[in-house]
Amino acid sequence: MEIILDVASTDQHFEQILQLQRENLFSAISAERQAQQGFVFAEHNMALLKRFAMELPQAIALSNDKVVGYNLGMPVSMRNEIASLVPMFEEFDRCEYKGKPLASYKYMVGGQVCVHKDFRGHGLLSKLYHETKNRLPSGYQLCVTEVAARNNAGINAHQKMGFEVVRTYHDGKELWKIVVWDLEPV
Repeated sequence: MEIILDVASTDQHFEQILQLQRENLFSAISAERQAQQGFVFAEHNMALLKRFAMELPQAIALSNDKVVGYNLGMPVSMRNEIASLVPMFEEFDRCEYKGKPLASYKYMVGGQVCVHKDFRGHGLLSKLYHETKNRLPSGYQLCVTEVAARNNAGINAHQKMGFEVVRTYHDGKELWKIVVWDLEPV
């Protein structure tokens, strides 16, 4: 099974990202599957993905020209574009990393990462994050995201590749873990 890493650049890529997202939304899968394989929360649309792509790479994994995994890079400048993510950014503003406020770093948001169920267990999450890192404009120091605390598969995958939990908070509906990946380790 050959996997090619690239960045989303066509309408077909973006449509396939959205399809994979819909298939893995927490509201579309059973609690049992959520517990075993993880899930995603935020729903995006084509226009928003294209706006993300204008500023940051949207890494994709392709198998036979079909998107089987993606890592969305979200610029901090778009913090108010998705209402459901505003509380996340407010929590980011309260975070510190290595004794400094998160806001003092140039960081990108891991806007969402997802791998098709048939392609899990091959290290694609890490490969997608590294593809994003390798294609970022210069100067980015951190990648920051949040993972639902009950999403053990997601937490474990992020920690395995080097993300550190820096804060846990409850938004009134869900318990979240804010995780940081240092893009320029010493």
